[in-house]
Amino acid sequence: MNVLPVIDVAPLSPKDVLSSVFGYDAFRGEQEQIIADLIAGKSCGVLMPTGSGKSLCYQIPSICMDGTGIIVSPLIALMNDQVIALREAGVKASALHSGLDQADMWATLDDLRNGMLDLIYVAPERLVHDSFLDILDHIKIALFAIDEAHCISQWGHDFRPDYRQVSLLRTRYPNVPCIAVTATADNATRKDIVERLSLPKLYVAGFDRPNITYYVSIKDNPRSQVLRFLKARNDGESGIVYCLSRRKVEDTAQWLTEKGYKALPYHARLDSKIRANNQERFIKEEGVIMVATIAFGMGIDKPDVRFVVHLDLPKNIEAYYQETGRAGRDGLPSVAWMVYGLQDLALQRQMIEGSESPEEQKRIERQKLTALLGYCESATCRRQVLLNYFDDAGDSCGNCDTCLHPPETFDGSISAQKLLSCILRTGQIYGGGYVIDVLLGKTNERIERQGHENLSTFGIGNEHNAKEWQSLIRQLVACGFLYVDMDAHGAIKITHDGVAFLKSKPMLQMRLDPKSLGESSARSGTKTDPALLLEDEADQALFMVLKALRMDIAKENNVPPYVVFHDKTLIEMVLQKPSTLMAMNEVPGVGRSKLEKYGQLFLNKLQG
Repeated sequence: MNVLPVIDVAPLSPKDVLSSVFGYDAFRGEQEQIIADLIAGKSCGVLMPTGSGKSLCYQIPSICMDGTGIIVSPLIALMNDQVIALREAGVKASALHSGLDQADMWATLDDLRNGMLDLIYVAPERLVHDSFLDILDHIKIALFAIDEAHCISQWGHDFRPDYRQVSLLRTRYPNVPCIAVTATADNATRKDIVERLSLPKLYVAGFDRPNITYYVSIKDNPRSQVLRFLKARNDGESGIVYCLSRRKVEDTAQWLTEKGYKALPYHARLDSKIRANNQERFIKEEGVIMVATIAFGMGIDKPDVRFVVHLDLPKNIEAYYQETGRAGRDGLPSVAWMVYGLQDLALQRQMIEGSESPEEQKRIERQKLTALLGYCESATCRRQVLLNYFDDAGDSCGNCDTCLHPPETFDGSISAQKLLSCILRTGQIYGGGYVIDVLLGKTNERIERQGHENLSTFGIGNEHNAKEWQSLIRQLVACGFLYVDMDAHGAIKITHDGVAFLKSKPMLQMRLDPKSLGESSARSGTKTDPALLLEDEADQALFMVLKALRMDIAKENNVPPYVVFHDKTLIEMVLQKPSTLMAMNEVPGVGRSKLEKYGQLFLNKLQG
């Protein structure tokens, strides 16, 4: 007879909570020490990659300690997602935000006053209201947790002024431990977070996301490239496609829909009801592709996003890292693929120069954009470039396009000299296309009008075709030898470093792009179907049976499927094939509450 395992009702230790509530048998990395620090009343900052269990670092101590954990979170969607998942696991959690009606708001505040909550999620602007602070003054607070803590820093890629006010918690409640968590912060941002929140210790767990395969392609008919990419995916995979503009989001979503994909748009100017409905569909349905601006993503905790596509260049490596980090939060194989061209770089530079930011901040943004271009143009392991940017060492990964398909490289010093000389001799007033025409010896009315067919650089570049010269221009921009001057209508100009190169003429290793620019988008069809992690076809079929059951339960309870069980947990069920509830309790990711609700249903399917 199947019986539920007996769990002691005495106060639970962190290890007990990890097992009985969240269904895991061991902490990862420094989670256990971080939790111990908070329970001992110590404050800290935590920098961990997405999907590594940052949330557990404040959720578990909030459950173990007396009082309520106050969690500062930037977006309503993120709060709701966390609360739903916690309640499914049997945790007393709630959220306070502008999306609540009056009755729910008063009920939540009453629960808070009466000590009925383990955790409450609050937006930063609401947190500092005098009325809310007055409630905090009269209740037992377990801890403060600042989620997405990079938002507090003006050097962070997603600075939010409301977050600055959060620092008053440290002065108003000096004896309450505080934890600030983020997945994305360079050195300047980390320093700012630590100083503003007076944190005595910073845990840095690394940035590597080994389950993500990174690909970068050069833009060459991007819609065809996207179709090749999507056709290589498994049916039913969820993904995100990022675009820079709202117009491009809507056009791309409509076009993908016409091509038979379940694609939805998301941007800040979309009607709020449509936006909320699209987000809910993305979370609760399978196989939805969200086409979005960067307004979408921070509030999404969906673990089974199998791919993230960038159709435009992000503004810096931090933004790119965070956006690609929305893939594969469950630790299963996922793909991050980006297409870009020199025009993307020019547009980002134009946005920097056109902003009202102080000159010092513009200088930092230019440096960060150049670092991202260096990542795009790298001939070495992309993961190493990413990790080195965050001062995190790493070996070649074997799981990015430059490792899987090493590009051909050559000594490009002569080619670079020809290119720079041609730009110099044509006056540094033309775009790349014109300069390339001169190098290739093309005669046209414009070139003849300027007399450039008589230049010494006319026709000296026939060892490369036009696409190869375009690649060399991008690489020299990435090296800092050239820049695109948007004030001069996109003219390519030579920097001081470029002039120095022309004088010294050192060896310069450069990369040749694939002959077919569609090649890397086709290759980026890395298989990411979780069922393929199961070698036996019968096990794959059983996995699909469990997925169907999970979807039925999710629809019945109006929750996302992953809130019932993650794909990873279903895979473990298939591998372990538990025959009793006691054995089911040992499957990672089950936990006491879900065992009681769903254990027997899944056992029945496992037993056929």
